[in-house]
Amino acid sequence: MASPLSTVIKPPSLLQPQQSKLSHLLSNFPKPPQTLSFNSTNANPRLSRMVIPSVRAQSTSTDLGLLQKAVQFAQSSPPTWQSALLSNLVIFVVGSPILVAGLSLSGIGAAFLLGTLTWRAFGPSGFLLVAAYFVIGTAATKLKMAQKEAQGVAEKKKGRRGPRSVIGSSAAGCVCAFLSIYGIGGEAFLRLWQLAFVASFCTKLSDTISSEIGKAYGRTTYLVTTFKVVPRGTEGAVSVEGTFAGLLASILLAFVGCLIGEINISEAVVCIVASQIANLGESVIGAVLQDKEGFQWLNNDVVNVINISMGSILAILMQRMVLQNRYT
Repeated sequence: MASPLSTVIKPPSLLQPQQSKLSHLLSNFPKPPQTLSFNSTNANPRLSRMVIPSVRAQSTSTDLGLLQKAVQFAQSSPPTWQSALLSNLVIFVVGSPILVAGLSLSGIGAAFLLGTLTWRAFGPSGFLLVAAYFVIGTAATKLKMAQKEAQGVAEKKKGRRGPRSVIGSSAAGCVCAFLSIYGIGGEAFLRLWQLAFVASFCTKLSDTISSEIGKAYGRTTYLVTTFKVVPRGTEGAVSVEGTFAGLLASILLAFVGCLIGEINISEAVVCIVASQIANLGESVIGAVLQDKEGFQWLNNDVVNVINISMGSILAILMQRMVLQNRYT
């Protein structure tokens, strides 16, 4: 007698034909479209490795392209006002800790205008020369600050200079920059304005270093007109240590000017000689006129303008008289 289950469950041999027909029918249906998914649980690992690096490479390439365009824009030749502004903005943001150490907030604003003007006129090399002047001068001002303060000869506000000091130190250089930008005098004078620009900062750096080193390390200070021994910080006073340091400072900055292509060796000598003559004249003005009756307007900022103007004018005159054959 047959089991009741045998009427319900068929043996495997009887099921195979039906399974084959079912598989054949299913194979005729179209397969659903496959979608790409980057979910970490169901993504195709091989496809992910191929696509994701490609996307990252395109993004990196775009970033590098923008950076390259920005650099090319900043290095526009000849410089433009837009490239000068952009370059100075980046440099001032990056160098803000150094700027704050040597300048007040308003002084930084004045320095930004100076830097923009310098970059527009003389490009990155002119800007680098001014930056070297600022760094060296600030370092010298900070030397033995406590001692200078105790003696009452230190610069105010811990040596942080304001806009009047910035303008007084760069007035001649700014004039040279404007003359160069607007081509005053034509092609023949462009080199003269560049030489006068370098000479003005060689003169000012030499004056700053001479004064600060003299206050910090000068053993004996003499009044330049009478060679009478006077206290440190006296207007028109000089010291052997300060004078020698000032000479070295002008040589150093002139050497920097040669390295960056602003001037050549012969012009560097002109800048050094002009700076020393101008500084001697500035000391005479300080000893004879400054703080005297009727000359109260002759403060340090005004004397600075006179000093660097003398350095620039002397450099131009010396170039025309001594080196004119080089450029004619």
